[in-house]
Amino acid sequence: MAGNPADAADCCQEALIAIVKGLPRYDGRAAFSTWSYRVATNAALDEIRRRGRRPQPSALDLDDQPDLGIPTDQIVDRLDIEAVLPQLPEEFRLPVVLRDVAGLDYAEIAQKLNIPPGTVRSRIARGRRQLSELLGNQTPPSGRQR
Repeated sequence: MAGNPADAADCCQEALIAIVKGLPRYDGRAAFSTWSYRVATNAALDEIRRRGRRPQPSALDLDDQPDLGIPTDQIVDRLDIEAVLPQLPEEFRLPVVLRDVAGLDYAEIAQKLNIPPGTVRSRIARGRRQLSELLGNQTPPSGRQR
C-alpha cells in the first residue's frame, strides 16, 4: 500500500509504535491480529496522505532506466495504477489493495476489515471499476471483462 520500500518501512515503524501505545485500549472484541492489521493499514493510509502533500519527483524516463527484465508497459501500468489509487475512496481502495496486491482471499479481507464477505466482493468490484475509469480503460485492472 505504501508504494515503495522506504515508505513501507516508515509505515511499519509507525504501526508498531501505535500498537504498543494502543495496547491499553485494546479491548479484545476483535482478534489481536485483526486489530493490529487495522492499525498497520491506518499507518499506511496516513503515509499515503502525507505523501500527497509532499512535492513529487519528476516523471521517470523509462528509456534511460536499466533493463530489469520487466516489460516497460507493465512498469508504466503499475505506475499509472499507483498514481490513481489514492483517488479511490478508502472503502474501495483497502479491499482492492488487500485482494490484488496482498493476495488475501475474500474471507480474510472480510475478517480484517470487519465487514461481510458480500460487501468485500462488491467493494472490490466497484473499486476495480473506478480504477478502470480513472485509468481510461474499458476493462478492470485485474484483466477481467465486465
